[in-house]
Amino acid sequence: MGRRLPPVRLIQVVDRLRAGLAGLHRSTAPGNVALLELATGAWTTQVLYVAAKLGIADQLAAGPRRADDVAAAVGADPDAVYRLMRAMTSRGALRERRDGRFTLTAVGHALRADSEGSLRDMVLFIGHPARWADWGALLYSVQTGEPAAEMLRGMPFFAYLDTDPEFAEVFNNAMTAASGLSNDVALQAYDFSRCRLVVDVGGGHGAVLSTILRGAPDARGVLFDLPAVVEGAGGLLADAGVAHRTAIEGGSFLESVPAGGDLYVMKNIIHDWDDEHSLTILRNIRTGIAEDGRLLLLEMVLPERASSFIGHMLDLEMLLMVHGRERTRAQYADLLSRAGFRLTRVLPTVSPMSVIEAVAV
Repeated sequence: MGRRLPPVRLIQVVDRLRAGLAGLHRSTAPGNVALLELATGAWTTQVLYVAAKLGIADQLAAGPRRADDVAAAVGADPDAVYRLMRAMTSRGALRERRDGRFTLTAVGHALRADSEGSLRDMVLFIGHPARWADWGALLYSVQTGEPAAEMLRGMPFFAYLDTDPEFAEVFNNAMTAASGLSNDVALQAYDFSRCRLVVDVGGGHGAVLSTILRGAPDARGVLFDLPAVVEGAGGLLADAGVAHRTAIEGGSFLESVPAGGDLYVMKNIIHDWDDEHSLTILRNIRTGIAEDGRLLLLEMVLPERASSFIGHMLDLEMLLMVHGRERTRAQYADLLSRAGFRLTRVLPTVSPMSVIEAVAV
């Protein structure tokens, strides 16, 4: 389905090593120094955001350049751009050569607009002024348990997107970038060859479904999401060569889902919802699923004990934005059981995403 990836076990070992080194760094530094490094993390976000807005990394794609040349190309102050690029170097996104020119690191390449696996659009979302406001109101969410984004705008996050086209575009681009990070690597962990009818619930423009169908040439697919969302799916499905095997249906998964699939897939859907609404979605799938059907959830699965896993931070993002949460394996097992499914296995991948498999009971 995509490029060859390193084994999951190797990635897990490397992640543990990196976490250990980070922990060693913090434990060997004075507590106040380590705390200062942590507390200035928001500054790093804005350094990367401004670099993404100006296209600094794109200016270095062809090779090393001096800061004043980059400044002239992006229309910004030369001294300020040099200071920005120096800060990017301190955070590992750039490297300054002895001749004074800057060059991209692997991190910097990921900030380019046109690089494979680019996360530029995700950086533009994370550092957006609207998100700055959300995280600035984390205290409200922790004190009340309610989304700060909803409090700040007077409406649910997804309803607000309908009122702000610019921010909606930033959000949608970020979600596409995130899909590029995880779709192939997560879906390579599962064998789809036995599938007959795959129903992608909340599937957006069909990126996940297209990836699955390319690996299951005998299967058909149903792409299901809100009517306004699936209206834009035709081009992606056609480009993937699976449009002739895919039916597109509009509707709300809080009301019902297309029936008859032997495999139902949801990526990053359940984490958007509290238990009550998650159960409604899962029970609707249980009603429509075929007798021998399977359900796959592509989600981050939290470890039972806190660790360096990025999912813990995303869990706070869910608290800030919507009424959702990230969950542990035990929490997913309980939720699925209450909806009429049995969790059979959780497959880790080389990305932070896991594949949760359940069968109807």
